[in-house]
Amino acid sequence: MQELLSFATGAPVASMLLLLIIVASLIGLYAAPDFIDRNLFRPFWLVPRRQWATIVTSAFLHADVPHLFFNAFTFWAFAFSLEQRMGSVRFAVLYAFGLFASDAGTWFKQRHNANYQSLGASGAILAVLFASIVYFPSASLFIFPLPVPLPAPLFALGYLAYSWYASRQTLGRINHDAHLGGAVAGLVFVALTDAGAFTQALRSVFGN
Repeated sequence: MQELLSFATGAPVASMLLLLIIVASLIGLYAAPDFIDRNLFRPFWLVPRRQWATIVTSAFLHADVPHLFFNAFTFWAFAFSLEQRMGSVRFAVLYAFGLFASDAGTWFKQRHNANYQSLGASGAILAVLFASIVYFPSASLFIFPLPVPLPAPLFALGYLAYSWYASRQTLGRINHDAHLGGAVAGLVFVALTDAGAFTQALRSVFGN
């Protein structure tokens, strides 16, 4: 418990975001389903109905428990160490940048589709994931039932590959379209704010 508290203390922004994501999602899934309906991101209606708040609120809600668990696990696996490396202010800006950049892409693609609606923190979390890979390119994580640790870059590419497939199957209300935008946002953010780290990551991947 002491180690867990120490881990969270070094990353206050990540701790707060993870708590908000879990609490808001569980309220919507079990206590107030209409809470989710009111906060869905609807690109077609964003401007006409001035649903500006849904750009943010939809990113703290999830379609079901597996969706919540996967996003929460991904965030937990990468966000805390990244905030400790970047600092809390830059981490908070990265998260916001990933959220708005990914939703901007979704809005542009779906702005003429009156039936499109989505939710999920995946865009912002992908920004965190890919920024983390820049800083920790050799990181890995254990995923049951795999017997060996999975390199973080492979996990990230697998995440994107599934998102590409799912976005073409229109599975549920999950904003799969935001995933690629979030990933690009994470890379761009690091390239703009810490060019040295970005260059070092490229060298570690492609050699000197």
